[in-house]
Amino acid sequence: MATSKTGSFYLTETVTLPAGTAAAARVQATVDLSAYVNVPTGQAIAIESVDFVHQVGASFGQDAEAMLNGNGTISTQLTDLNQGVALVRADNQSLVASSGLCVDQANNIVSHSTDMYPDNYGPATLSEAFMVVNDTLYLTAGPDGANIGTEDTFISARIRCRVVKLSSKDWMAIAIQSTAEN
Repeated sequence: MATSKTGSFYLTETVTLPAGTAAAARVQATVDLSAYVNVPTGQAIAIESVDFVHQVGASFGQDAEAMLNGNGTISTQLTDLNQGVALVRADNQSLVASSGLCVDQANNIVSHSTDMYPDNYGPATLSEAFMVVNDTLYLTAGPDGANIGTEDTFISARIRCRVVKLSSKDWMAIAIQSTAEN
């Protein structure tokens, strides 16, 4: 069972998609968790929620039409294993959260979808949050269906988490599950 060592706090990271980034190209950034994860003491990170914020240009506005040069989507994923600059399928155990910003310029419609995370795939005592025993998170994003427009686009992940202490059995179970995806 996980025992909280801290209250909730936020970690943030931003991926910059440079102007003109081609459809299906991906960019990755990392979130360093080494100050929070400690193997000998069984200390881990419990991710409670992830929010994604999309901004464009030097003014950091949210004009989605300016983010892409046509109809398309900006896809984003947060994982606890390095998948390179590839997106993973939804049943991948390393997937913490994902997001899609759909831009339909022809009909002047923008929609945003995020997954309902944290997940509840683990044992009941661990399912209140996504437990991370790795020392890095990977934020990957990129356009699909259209290129990034004439200005840089920024996708920020705002990760609400807390430090927890896990029992030896729980730590091993999460570590085995985590590395099984690799």
